[in-house]
Amino acid sequence: MQIIIQHNSMVPIYEQITNKIKAEILAGQLAEGMALPSVRQLAKDLKISALTVKKAYDLLEEEGFTQTVHGKGSFVLAVNADTKKEDLLFKTQEELEIIIKKAQQAGITNQEITEMIQLILEG
Repeated sequence: MQIIIQHNSMVPIYEQITNKIKAEILAGQLAEGMALPSVRQLAKDLKISALTVKKAYDLLEEEGFTQTVHGKGSFVLAVNADTKKEDLLFKTQEELEIIIKKAQQAGITNQEITEMIQLILEG
């Protein structure tokens, strides 16, 4: 598993970690029962705080992607990809709605929002 952190991104580091691991689980690259790197090891590898990694792992567990066994580590759970994808789509839609409302309140036009999204998708 290779995680690349973008420090200049508006997405918090813990969310970048969470998103990458979720994507690998949904793609089948991380199979059920596989152990994730320890919090300390991943923090060391990424040169970030262990608390940031812990926050990402807690979020993964909360969303049903992993299970943490005290003293043993975090392990990938069986995931129904269709169900999880639908859940992720719903959460993404909710977040986009919030962002679009904020942008519109700031006077950003729908065309400008569309152009920003297109730039992000191309980036």
